[in-house]
Amino acid sequence: MLNFYPGPSQVYPEVRDYLTMAYDEGMLSIPHRGERFVQMMRDLVGLMRNRLNIPQDYYIFFTSSATECWEILAQSLTPHKSLHLYNGAFGEKWYQYAKRLRPDCYGQAFGLEEVLDVPNIPVEEDTDLICVTQTETSNGTHVSMNTLLKLQNQFKDPLLAVDATSSMAGANLKFIRADIWFASVQKCFGLPAGMGVLVCSPRTIQRAKGLNDRRYYNSLVFLHEKMLNYQTAYTPNVLNLYLLKKVMEHRPLIKTIDQQLVQRAQDLYTFFEELTEMQLLVENPEVRSLTVVSVKGPDRWIAEAKRIAATQGITLGNGYGPWAKNTFRIANFPAIADSDYEVLRNFISNHYH
Repeated sequence: MLNFYPGPSQVYPEVRDYLTMAYDEGMLSIPHRGERFVQMMRDLVGLMRNRLNIPQDYYIFFTSSATECWEILAQSLTPHKSLHLYNGAFGEKWYQYAKRLRPDCYGQAFGLEEVLDVPNIPVEEDTDLICVTQTETSNGTHVSMNTLLKLQNQFKDPLLAVDATSSMAGANLKFIRADIWFASVQKCFGLPAGMGVLVCSPRTIQRAKGLNDRRYYNSLVFLHEKMLNYQTAYTPNVLNLYLLKKVMEHRPLIKTIDQQLVQRAQDLYTFFEELTEMQLLVENPEVRSLTVVSVKGPDRWIAEAKRIAATQGITLGNGYGPWAKNTFRIANFPAIADSDYEVLRNFISNHYH
């Protein structure tokens, strides 16, 4: 089965061997306060800095999911309110969840084809966080590094938080362009679902220390204190941490992965642009995602395409949110082989060209 679902998605084929290695090495039974765990975490953090080009002064934490990161940011860094800029279902979900915890949070939607108009974004004085979804998985759009830089330069005091769930470990992110980045491992990391990654700037940690909110098991100050000793605030997903370490050991630098995905994305977009039977959901190349491609058509046609693909051993991603019925989505993640995309193109050419 070829899996193009944009999360949970295809895992690296080597994960099968890593699972056996974890069992044979006894890693599934180690205490999370013991030396073996601490050494594994120390090695993992170093590998992530090296492979993903995370700045040395940024802090790396591990959570249960990207969704937990929404909660941590609201509870530990938002005494007043956050501003949420969104153009799709996942950015809006983040906004709605934050608003339940902090009722004064506010949002601004922008269009599917729009580049964020940074100079004209209304930011209220007591805004603690500006929240952006870098790759909107629901529709296949993204916010560029250049736009993040403009946000950073325009609004100096609020922390800039970025949901990079569908781009971290795939796209060559410029971490210095924001204070907070987070993701889940079931997409570009090529791992089973069940763990999140949270990356924070020194300014973020200073802000958390100043607020010093310790009411929650996952308060950021508590996570930071534990991570100084390469430990977690609660019993973690040791298996996924081990798998992440093994994947990081054997994958190339993010610059190389990014180049591969850029070329593959260009090939996919060109392929679909030349077809008459279907259209790309996002017409503006400037806002098209590197890692999620959305294809649209009549509802019945989309349902039929997914059904026929499944009979050929090909899983296409369902549409999401307002595009649930009239789109399918294709993941462009590092764990998916180039040859799989050749099979996909041949299938579509044979049935719909």
